[in-house]
This record gives sequence, structure tokens and C-alpha cells, in this order.
Amino acid sequence: MNLINDFLREAECHPERIAIIDKSGTAISYGDLERRSSRLAAAFAAKGIGKGDRVLVGTFPGIGLYAGLAALWRLGAVAVFPEPAMGLAGFRHAASAAQPVALLANWKIGLLARLLPETRRIPLRLSPDARNAGFLAHCEALAPSEPALISFTSGSTGLPKAIERSHGLMRAQHMALAPLIASANDVETDIVAFPAFVLTCIGHGGTAVMPNWNLRRHDKTPPDGVARLAKETGATRLLVPPVIVERLLEARLPETVKRVMTGGGPLYPDIARRFLDANPGLGLTVVYGSTEAEPVSHVHLEELSDADWDAAASGQGLPVGTPVEAVSLKFVDDEILVAGPHVNRGYLDPDRDRETKRIEGTTVWHRTGDAGRLDESGRLWLLGRHSASNNDYSAFSIETAARLWPGVSGAAFAVDPDGTSVLFLAGATGHQEDWRERLGRLGKIELHIVGEIPKDRRHRSKPDTSKLLAEFQARRKSS
Repeated sequence: MNLINDFLREAECHPERIAIIDKSGTAISYGDLERRSSRLAAAFAAKGIGKGDRVLVGTFPGIGLYAGLAALWRLGAVAVFPEPAMGLAGFRHAASAAQPVALLANWKIGLLARLLPETRRIPLRLSPDARNAGFLAHCEALAPSEPALISFTSGSTGLPKAIERSHGLMRAQHMALAPLIASANDVETDIVAFPAFVLTCIGHGGTAVMPNWNLRRHDKTPPDGVARLAKETGATRLLVPPVIVERLLEARLPETVKRVMTGGGPLYPDIARRFLDANPGLGLTVVYGSTEAEPVSHVHLEELSDADWDAAASGQGLPVGTPVEAVSLKFVDDEILVAGPHVNRGYLDPDRDRETKRIEGTTVWHRTGDAGRLDESGRLWLLGRHSASNNDYSAFSIETAARLWPGVSGAAFAVDPDGTSVLFLAGATGHQEDWRERLGRLGKIELHIVGEIPKDRRHRSKPDTSKLLAEFQARRKSS
């Protein structure tokens, strides 16, 4: 097998169909993308790249990146992706952890790489614009267990962990996502803010549109710009993080858009309901998963009942739907554990497995770090991070309630190392006394007022509780 077989099949069946539209508006067909990847494969092979060779990728999302990936996988090489949220530090860490034999980058990144000790020693340099090496139609036949990709977690709990994904694992993820991404009738045109999902979209014959905004600052995205991009490209779906859904409350999407899919952070009930009310007839889907297990479940929020919405608003969790068919799921002390053919079985450094893996016979369970529950219909509800939950309340039960209080613009709940429960609130501070009174009814929780709730670096959608707790502890020490 080979991960790009689905793409190659689509290129053969629909060579004139548009595969990718990059952020500059440049489009490339399936046929032309296949031929470009064939040229790059020939150029890379001429440089000595072959089966099993690790190649650090320093190319931003666009046509060159995906042509380069297809070329590497034709040869059986392994793409190494730095954690984008870490910027230059992630680039250096990936080079150090994976020890690649080559760097795939444009000339600017290539020049920068020569200045850094971790990347300067990489032996080979590859260009996404390489030409004049002929074509390589051959596609390496690989075992499902052979590696295709090394990526990294976001590093929210320390140094990012390197995850090696095999062709078989990524193919299983592709198939698990098929009910969401594949279309039985029309060809979908997707604005894709999650670079990894581009592979799934073009593997199912759709058109992937690259966002024209800064993917590292989704929270600064002009909402009218998203709507304009959707109109110009005829987009039928948006695959975007929750912060973009919130930003789109200030814009009107064109009628071509039929569904918005989101994940990578919590979509709170107040935002979801406002979005659905403002966009009648538009579908809104939440996909729950992680770097190690994608997807776990999904839910079409427009199908929820009033009782479901009331349950979410009253602190019973965030609904994320029925677990996908491929996943096995269980709970240990309310923590969600998952296993299945599309769930990563371990990290590049086996020492990191002790933190998040639980082995039972031949089954490797991944600890998600999230607390949750199943309702009587078998649907999964998230309660927040397991480390911020106890028998009395969970992160999402507190946050969803607080977001509905007068004057609140943002809320985050966390538990500091000494066990103190803290609710961080941002908003109109004239409501502080009311907030304290309401919080007192919920339990023994300290209130900490902040100017704004900082968000995670990857998708700008999850509260950065580590940063908030550091500020809380520093203020407590100084008082």
C-alpha cells in the first residue's frame, strides 16, 4: 500500500478537476498536481532520497507542500513536520528529535536553516520547485506498518512529543473521516484551516482551498475576509477552529456554504447557538479528536434537541456525538481512553509512552487527558481536562455557566498544583460582586479577574490555563 494511492486514483479519474487553490488564488488540477509530484520525486531520487529516509519539511501550506509530500511518499520517504505553534523553536526541536537526512524547503527557509546548529548539519537540501529531472511514475509499495510521517504534539505539557504515523495508521484515519469528508453526490470545495485535512480532502476527490489568513493567529482573522474567500472560491464547506466560528458571528457566509466543521478546542454552547441562529439552514459539525487519535467522535449540532442544549448550558458537558465506528472507548476515573486502528500506539521516544499509553494485552489505549461521560443514547460529552475535574464540578461545567453571566466575555477554569480551584474571568469588571456571588453558589472556587483569556498557540481556541495559573500564583505570592 501507499498513502497517496487514493490521490493517484482521483488524479487518474478526474485529471481536470481542481485539487488545490492556494492562498494567492493559484489553482492546480489533480492531473497537474500528480505530474508535479512525479517531477519532484525524480529530483529527490536523484539526490539520493529513498525508502525510510526522514525529510524535515520547512514549507508552508500550499501547492508546493502537497506536491512535495506526494513525491516523498512515492519514494517511501518519511516527512517530518515541526509543531507550527512553536515557530522557530519547533523547527529546531524537530530537526534534533528526528535526525532527518534532508530538508525540504524554499530558499528563504533553507538560508535560515544554515544559521541554526540543529539544521545546519542536515546533509541534503531539497526544493519544492525542483525541475529538469524528468518524471518518476513509480510509486513505492509499502507495508502498512512502514512510517509515512513524524509530527509533534503542541507541547502544552512540556517538550512536544514526536509521533510516528505509519501508512496504515494514516489510511485508517482517512477512512474514519470518510463519513464526514467524502461526498456521495457533489464535489465539495473546502476551505481547510487544518493543513493535515487537505490530504483527506484531495484523497476523496474534493477541492481544498488554503486560507488567506495567518494560520498562527486565527483569533485575528478578519471575518469578512473569510466570507469573501468563500464567495470567490464557491466554497461549500469550511473546516476551521472554534475561534473562526466565533469570528464569523460578525460576517455573513455566501449561500454556497452548506456546512462548517470545527475542532481543536471547545465550541461553547453560547457561541454555537448564536452561530446557528444567525445562519438558518447552515450545518455546524464538531469533530472531537487529537493528534494521536483523529477522529474520536463527531456531532451535527443543528440536530441537537432543546433538552441537549439545556444540558450543555447547565454544566453537563459539551456534546461531541457518537464515537466513530473504528474507535474503542472506555473511561478510567472519568478520563477518556481510546484505541483502534487509527489511534497512535506510541511515540518516537518510547519513554514518553508512560505518560499517555496504557497497554492491556495487544491493545494500546491512548489517554486523552480529557474527562467525559456517555449519555443513555451512547453519545459522548466532554467535561474538560481531567486534571481540572473532581466529583463536584468540571472545567466545562463551570465555564459554560460563567459565560452566561452578565458582563462576562471569557472564562477559564483550572486547578493549580496545590489543589486550589480557580475561575478566571474577563469582561466588564463592574459585575465583579455579582460574579463572586454566583461563583459562591457553585462551590469553593477562587475568582481571578484578567484582562483577557489567553488562548493556545496552535488553534487559538483553548484557554491557555498554564499561563493563567502562572499569573495567578505570581499574584498570590506578591500579595
